[in-house]
Amino acid sequence: MLTIIDYKAGNLSSIKNMLKKIGVPARISSNIADIETAAKLILPGVGHFDYGMSSLHQSGLVPTLNQRVLEAKVPILGICLGVQLLTQGSQEGGVEPGLGWIKGKTIAFDKAQLSQQHKIPNMGWVDVHNYQQSKLFENMHEEPRFYFVHSYHLALDNAADTLVTANYGYQFAAGIEHQNILGVQFHPEKSHKYGMKLLENFVKNY
Repeated sequence: MLTIIDYKAGNLSSIKNMLKKIGVPARISSNIADIETAAKLILPGVGHFDYGMSSLHQSGLVPTLNQRVLEAKVPILGICLGVQLLTQGSQEGGVEPGLGWIKGKTIAFDKAQLSQQHKIPNMGWVDVHNYQQSKLFENMHEEPRFYFVHSYHLALDNAADTLVTANYGYQFAAGIEHQNILGVQFHPEKSHKYGMKLLENFVKNY
């Protein structure tokens, strides 16, 4: 069963409700046994990077997640803070290292490249681009746009890990894909038909 990881830092119910709309059974759990038997995983997240990583460690799930994702190759989708936690670290706080599954870090928006119109956080609907090769965007609706709420974004070491890009003052990586590890900076659970299709593709194609 698809398992939404509960580490006290995410939009759990809204993700489960969106999955229910597309007919996908899912459980919300912080139980190691549930993680060990999950067919797919979603790592949600809202809030501060250091708090998220600290909460994840306190949950006791990190060793199990490392085994399931890195060794057993279970597909995982990080959402918002969840995708940032997949990197090696963040400028937000900068105390806790990330999971390090994706080479790169999470950085603050460069205000020198933003106009006065670009407020921080970036909050609202933004078009995404450069997703043609990904099964996560298979048969996606035309001109997909997703709902973002974030002050930090991904800075990836390997351009090949970029799943999708967006533009807010300048272009940035809005999602990652590396083998079984996927993640998006936006909130598919708040993105209506686009988010519904993305979650459907994650369940069907990975």
